[in-house]
Amino acid sequence: MTKAEQSKVVELLRNDAEYYDGVGRKYRSNSDIYKLLNDPEQFGKPTEQNINFVIGGYIHTAILEPDKLLANYPVSEGSSRVTKIYKEDVANNDGKMMITRKEVDKCNEMINKIKNNSVCRSLLEGKKVIYEEPGIKNINNTWWKGKADCINKDQGLLVDIKTTGDISRFRKSASIYNYDSQAYIYREIFGYDLVFLVVCKKTHQIAIYDCSNDFYERGKTKVRLAMEAYDKLIADPLYDMKDHVNTGTL
Repeated sequence: MTKAEQSKVVELLRNDAEYYDGVGRKYRSNSDIYKLLNDPEQFGKPTEQNINFVIGGYIHTAILEPDKLLANYPVSEGSSRVTKIYKEDVANNDGKMMITRKEVDKCNEMINKIKNNSVCRSLLEGKKVIYEEPGIKNINNTWWKGKADCINKDQGLLVDIKTTGDISRFRKSASIYNYDSQAYIYREIFGYDLVFLVVCKKTHQIAIYDCSNDFYERGKTKVRLAMEAYDKLIADPLYDMKDHVNTGTL
């Protein structure tokens, strides 16, 4: 693919619909890693809605793309997800999970904590800061896509915002949720090291984690193993997925 062709694809990927459901489906992403390594039968299928994703997405959007907040995250006035009001609101929202007013209030506390923190502002603000920037790259004969939360060209860093239920266990979470492979893929695509800006949903503590060489290497290994699984289980027309079993040694 020529640079001109790559630029054209990147422009298309700025549109969320294209990134997730349009031309973006031609490219592998970090979200594919888990399914390929753990549950390949689910590869290519939509991920079920999860309130943690909704809350994380709300915080991302409020900080990075506030103009999209109302359209992307309509708020239900229902006090909980079992109330009649909430169920009616969801029905009027094409059945999509919604964020409640109580959850919005908690999110806003975390958002304000980030916005009022000078260290966070130094990472997220500047003359050469770009938000929600898409990119693609051929990594070991496979085209990958990514969308960086924040590229701080002043500091030569990628900044990725994460929420966590327990900030003391974030290092373990980073491995479970494949943040290592995300860091590797994004560094390959965008050419900058990545730092995670993490806020705890319970305590609202903030932490900044940079990525060690070992962290990137673990991510690189996951990408390699994921593509080996893809070539064997998905791309091979002779492989019958109904006969698939996971294997291992205890």
